[in-house]
Amino acid sequence: MSRPPRGKLDLDPATVRHARSLARKAGRPIVRMAQEHTTVAVERATLRLAGLGGADEEGTPWVNRLADTVRADLHDDGGLAHGVALPVWDALLRGEAEDLSVLAQKAAAGSVRFRLPEGRDAQRARTASRKAVAAGLRTVDRRRAERDRMVKRHGDAPRQPWIYLIVATGDIYEDIPQAQQAAREGADVIAVIRSTGQSLLDFVPEGATREGYAGTYATQENFRLMRAALDESSKELGRYVRLTNYASGLCMPEIAALAGLERLDMMLNDSMYGILFRDINPVRTFVDQRFSRQVHARAGIIINTGEDNYLTTADAVEAAHTVTTSQLLNEYFAKEAGLEDWQLGLGHAFEIDPAVPDSFRLELAHALLAREVFPKAPLKWMPPTRHMTGDVFKGNLLDGFFNLAGALTGQGILLVGMMTEAVVTPWLSDRDIALQNVRYVMDAAGRLHEDFHPTPGGFIQQRAHQVLAESIELLDQIVDEGLLQAIADGTFGLMKRPADAGRGLDGVARKSEAFYNPATDLLEEGATR
Repeated sequence: MSRPPRGKLDLDPATVRHARSLARKAGRPIVRMAQEHTTVAVERATLRLAGLGGADEEGTPWVNRLADTVRADLHDDGGLAHGVALPVWDALLRGEAEDLSVLAQKAAAGSVRFRLPEGRDAQRARTASRKAVAAGLRTVDRRRAERDRMVKRHGDAPRQPWIYLIVATGDIYEDIPQAQQAAREGADVIAVIRSTGQSLLDFVPEGATREGYAGTYATQENFRLMRAALDESSKELGRYVRLTNYASGLCMPEIAALAGLERLDMMLNDSMYGILFRDINPVRTFVDQRFSRQVHARAGIIINTGEDNYLTTADAVEAAHTVTTSQLLNEYFAKEAGLEDWQLGLGHAFEIDPAVPDSFRLELAHALLAREVFPKAPLKWMPPTRHMTGDVFKGNLLDGFFNLAGALTGQGILLVGMMTEAVVTPWLSDRDIALQNVRYVMDAAGRLHEDFHPTPGGFIQQRAHQVLAESIELLDQIVDEGLLQAIADGTFGLMKRPADAGRGLDGVARKSEAFYNPATDLLEEGATR
């Protein structure tokens, strides 16, 4: 009796299941840790979902003012360990202020004191805070339904992979016309990258901004403005144009909440990027990412993970298995938080040195491995950056090979590469040439994956099997020593990040027995009231 087909790479399903099982074993202790802790960003996100916005004259958000005051007032009684909901809504119920905004202003002025309520007072505060946060989550639900209606009304992108283009001048009012023109030229997804260093700010800037460096600040108003502009483009073009930003860094949960409230469609949201490349404390990051992913799951947002970044610091051939390992961990963490397969934009990249013999065949092996291990995920395929030299002709050719690899392996989201990538900030003309490159390859070879079948037992299959085997070996080690220790040892991207160090550690607290956060309860229950 012949064996049933096992895909283009002939991967053993039992081997793939074993890899997933190891990822679960490695990830479970991290989930338990996240469940046992809260952070200042999670608590501030809860206040934002309850409707608190705005900032004082110095630009400090009211959510920061209120959360910091509560934490200071309860310092001798556990501080952040109880969460902010009970003290805040207890103060409102005691008549300290008529709403959250006024309460935050009084807290900043030092004219209100907070306490941890007990008994009936605590129950009343729980009920009131849950009601307020539930209203915010119902807004998120409405925005998700709004997206579904718009896709149905205007139509979706005509094919996959979706063409993903970055627009970020630093000035939101310059970004908007560029984004709209990019959509006219064929972009299906517009990504507004953040101003350099925003991930290290422990607050979310307020309002429309015009002064970002190498990117535009992620703010609620900037989200609103760009979403409205792309809605106009969707109507004009007869297809829904998606919007992406970044839910990472010290304010990951807050930005996720704002994305849900303003109907963003994708968010960069990797479980380890902030740890490795921004030196943010690992515990802080894992707690924040679990909450943010629960919000993304509720909002119907597709996440983009950041495995491509490992290959900018580690060799793309030698470290290929760390990408697969991270993808498996990201999948586990995402699904545990409630995300579905169609929301898993797992990242990988075309970063092998083109001088390496058979480099294109190796790229195909790695890309096809991701496609077959995660068959239902809209994989995010990232263009070459590390080996761009400034030779724009060679760069454009390399991007063409990247686009072809995406077509051959059926990627879901293709980020447009620029021939001046990693050399200078691309000109508008660079973007136009890059889009021409993508359009040509997709028009000429967009369905070539239907015909592409590697030779059984040949180079591509063997390489894919080798990378998967190395991933399983690494996951075995991580299960034995723990993921936090593996990160501290420099396993991913060669970055060594110990769990007791890094930015934002002082914003982490172990939950007390009295801890209450209505947002986490509502998100885990899937409740609307």
